[in-house]
Amino acid sequence: MAWDEWEQLKAEAAKGRSTHMRLNQLPADSRGGGSSRGDLTVRQKNLAAIGSAAHELFEDFDRYSDHARLSSMKAAGGLKSEGFALGAALDHVAEHWVDQVQTLLGACAHISNRLRFTKNQHAADES
Repeated sequence: MAWDEWEQLKAEAAKGRSTHMRLNQLPADSRGGGSSRGDLTVRQKNLAAIGSAAHELFEDFDRYSDHARLSSMKAAGGLKSEGFALGAALDHVAEHWVDQVQTLLGACAHISNRLRFTKNQHAADES
């Protein structure tokens, strides 16, 4: 905006004349017949499938990750008893594995819970 234009707008505002703002937008016919609805579509079936997959991953990973941790700790003990430095390193990894598992399980639970909330919220919005 040029300085002269700014001064003109200030003068018009001082006289009590309002200035107008114009927003750029698509013509009504280019949005599919002037519909006011957006193009975001949420299908309950899709939300349920993603939430179910996250819940299934949560349950399966919790079970199988503990098996991997226990096997790694057993291998680490065997390596350490034979004098291999790798045993201590594997033991360290197995201990930190628990933190990583908890992070992933928390993320899966969060996804499942948020999708359940979204499904319920959309159902309430539609009614």
